[in-house]
Amino acid sequence: MAHFAQLDESNVVTQVIVVHNNELLDDGVESEAKGIAFCQSLFGGNWIQTSYNGNIRKQYAGIGYTYDSVNDVFISFKPFPSWILDENFDWQAPTPMPIEEGKFFIWDEPSLSWVEAPNE
Repeated sequence: MAHFAQLDESNVVTQVIVVHNNELLDDGVESEAKGIAFCQSLFGGNWIQTSYNGNIRKQYAGIGYTYDSVNDVFISFKPFPSWILDENFDWQAPTPMPIEEGKFFIWDEPSLSWVEAPNE
């Protein structure tokens, strides 16, 4: 099965659907263009293929993700206003998360720091 993401005018994913591989076949070879044409025939709009296992376009598209057409990747939600997108298109905190055995940390945006998660 193939997966396709519908994009709005800002390249934000509005829905993701599953398309049978038979709909992608062009003389026996899978074609993204055929899948896009199939999606457009059903729903109209702008479509692009995504990969459930992240084989193409960095990661599987989720609703609300943004498609970066220059780099041909899907970018997830920005988790916090202070986080920045790195060269691999992953969001990073301004400071790395501490690693201490037996402790878990969560990001605290007001203090712009990692704090130990409560033990509940």
